[in-house]
Amino acid sequence: MKAFAIAVLATALVACTTTPTVHTDFDPSANFASFKTYTWAMKPQGGSPLVTQRIVDGIDARLAARGWTQSPNGDVAVAAHIVTSQRQTLDTFYTGSNMGGWGWRGGAWGGGMGMGSATTTVRTYDVGTLVVDMFDAKSKQAVWRGTASATVPSSPDRVNATVEAGLDRLFASFPPGSAPAK
Repeated sequence: MKAFAIAVLATALVACTTTPTVHTDFDPSANFASFKTYTWAMKPQGGSPLVTQRIVDGIDARLAARGWTQSPNGDVAVAAHIVTSQRQTLDTFYTGSNMGGWGWRGGAWGGGMGMGSATTTVRTYDVGTLVVDMFDAKSKQAVWRGTASATVPSSPDRVNATVEAGLDRLFASFPPGSAPAK
């Protein structure tokens, strides 16, 4: 029973740790100060349409907060993609008595692996990655890329919180040079 409680606690802790991993890259020769407008070249597709719309709205809001406006012939073309993949992890839990390894045992030092058991379970989980690419609309050259990846939570509230956290971190230093990198 103790092993089961530990397994549940470990799973709950992993489920709560959905802080997105974020990476950004940009063309250092791109003049971001000259960009004031953008257009959507490709909106993300797949998965939940509600989550997809929240991503689009979130990107729009963050670009608007930086003074950019959406325009049919924008200075920058934005393309976003969502990719999901399944990953696996092995969780091993040890139970039983005398599972202490080396130590004082009955008047002498020595190793001791008494009767006990180990249970290993395979846990499968989904990882979602949002990729946002920006291109100079005139030259068609890539100027910025951001990726945010996290374990996909099971509840809609946690999914939405993870999306918001990912977008916040993704655009924290956007445009390049506007804020110190974290």
